Amino acid sequence: MSLPLPTRKDEAWRYSDVEALASVWPIGGPERIAVAAGESVTRVIVQDAAPDAVVVRHFALDLAAGTSATVYILNAGGRFGRIAIDVTLHQGAHFELAGVILGKDDQTLEIVTTVTHAEPEATSNQVVRSILGGRATGSYLGKVAVARDAQKTDAAQSVKAMLLDRTATANAKPELEIYADDVKCAHGATVGELDAQALFYLASRGLPPADAKRLLLEAFVASVFEGMEEGEERGQVEAALAAALGGML
Repeated sequence: MSLPLPTRKDEAWRYSDVEALASVWPIGGPERIAVAAGESVTRVIVQDAAPDAVVVRHFALDLAAGTSATVYILNAGGRFGRIAIDVTLHQGAHFELAGVILGKDDQTLEIVTTVTHAEPEATSNQVVRSILGGRATGSYLGKVAVARDAQKTDAAQSVKAMLLDRTATANAKPELEIYADDVKCAHGATVGELDAQALFYLASRGLPPADAKRLLLEAFVASVFEGMEEGEERGQVEAALAAALGGML
């Protein structure tokens, strides 16, 4: 029996385009990735589907003791695009998320994570940057759950959004659920607009307004992907990023 279609009363789908979701419901189970002892994995997810597409992708990562996983996400395509990641960290494991959301027109784009620190001394770091224009909605819902025995946990979430139009919407919901007492967990979320003084400064140096705007937006998201190794996947991300930004200006 398939699960019923979520509604906005469901916290995990509060900001979603439920009408668009109905066209692909029910969705299958998550793609499971097990990181075995001694391994380190990197996953690059580029979601740049056609404007009318509905894309829902779900991943479940299980990191054995002492392992690490890094996930890079560019979520920029489709009418509705949702990337969900569930992570379980065992002793001393590390998870790194670097995500960018670029939305325009009436797009609804989401990154949803649940990171469970199941055992001691695991670490996680999540960085998400969003640029939103038109009537787009960009959302990050990130839960960090620390089990009772997961002492020495170190977890951080950093979420920043840039609104190009007052009609765009940015939602940030970093969440901590902590049952251990010797932990270090922090989160921060900000929403802002392009710095008018910075734009004026660049214009005063002869840079055309569109070029100045693009330069500032590229700087806003560039640090998210700076840890990627050179290669085909990085080239794919940079090309998709440039195309998405170009379509927003």
